[in-house]
Amino acid sequence: MRSLLYVPADQDRFIAKAHLRGADCVILDLEDAVPDERKDLARANLTEAVRSLRQGQGQVAVRINAGSEADISAALAAGIDLLVSPKADSVADVEALDAILLRHGGGSTPVLATIESPAGILAAADICRHPRLVAVNVGSEDLALALGGSPDPDVLRLPKLLVHYAAKAAGKLSLGLLRSIADYGDVDAIAEAAREARRHGFDGSTCVHPSAVPILNTAFAPSAEEVEWARKVMESAGTIGLDGQMIDKPLRRRAEAILRSASGR
Repeated sequence: MRSLLYVPADQDRFIAKAHLRGADCVILDLEDAVPDERKDLARANLTEAVRSLRQGQGQVAVRINAGSEADISAALAAGIDLLVSPKADSVADVEALDAILLRHGGGSTPVLATIESPAGILAAADICRHPRLVAVNVGSEDLALALGGSPDPDVLRLPKLLVHYAAKAAGKLSLGLLRSIADYGDVDAIAEAAREARRHGFDGSTCVHPSAVPILNTAFAPSAEEVEWARKVMESAGTIGLDGQMIDKPLRRRAEAILRSASGR
């Protein structure tokens, strides 16, 4: 889940190539990327779109319109791996989603919840503990709008970190950058933001353009230098120091985590 690429579910020309982009997950978007007058068409297109994406190796997800039972039913019928739920701003929102999934036979379908309001930020700890959720992120543009602010890194940093801490405390994947993903043209800024997010412990990020996929895949994976360091640490049994660092239990556990990540486990 290093990279999750949004693709409008009504755009066949984008869907046809999406499985070639190298994303760990492709998210077919029924929400913001689809005009209201094309939402029925996008929903009807899901089964064929999922079939096309199955040519690749990544997971396939659908982002629904918040609370849409029709979207959820169509997504489950298409055979998705993950449901992306926007505006998951309270435990009640997640409970309502869970009830719809159960009604339509989606008892084991995992959910990526997107928190998009100040109330959701403040309720993040409770939201993240819901057993239906496997991952959580923040909707940058909608949150900034709700705040009456601008979606720049200074505004987004604190709320995104608060949700990140809540996700990690609940043992869930934490996805995102400490900035908006809407400005996809500045690839250097995306790369720096991805490296920063990984330093904080984020697991990956969504993106809206395929040019960001290799950047995210690289940034959220251990580097060769990190892997070599981790191997040295794990081979240093019986020693208390390595290259000027004290080898204690937390450091060994970090080395173990790096090696697990490098092996894809």
